[in-house]
Amino acid sequence: MESQVGAVITLTVRRRRQVAHFLRHYFEMCLPMCIGFALGDVVYFWLARQYGYPDPFTQLPELSVLVVTFNMTAPMTAWMLFRRMPRRPTAEMTAAMPILAIVLLVLGWLAVVPKGDLALLEHGLMMPVMLVPMFLRLDDYTGRTSHVLHTGGPSRAGR
Repeated sequence: MESQVGAVITLTVRRRRQVAHFLRHYFEMCLPMCIGFALGDVVYFWLARQYGYPDPFTQLPELSVLVVTFNMTAPMTAWMLFRRMPRRPTAEMTAAMPILAIVLLVLGWLAVVPKGDLALLEHGLMMPVMLVPMFLRLDDYTGRTSHVLHTGGPSRAGR
């Protein structure tokens, strides 16, 4: 009986660590995205105003989706590369963002979604969309596999 209790406690601790590991990775990728869209949007809105577009999300919806996609994806990808995450998960995470942009643009062109809402939808959906590749590589993002993805770089022993 005691061994069963120990096994349950061990599984619970492991599960909590895995969830914490997953959430840490998620928020580590969300932070550069938020910084990217905050700074990028300020610059984009300033530039748009200089060219006579005070509300670029409404007046330039397609361009705005592309700018938002870049502003959020580039910093996240740079962070993943800085953390020395493997190329495939980095590429998958990076690809999820333009795929979302394409879907939104098509929905806008088909008049399913108002074009003026596309950039705001892009802002709101990017972070949830990141969860798709993360769930597809759950072992990587929960720490169940051990490689450079979780260490943030080479170990000190290898230096």
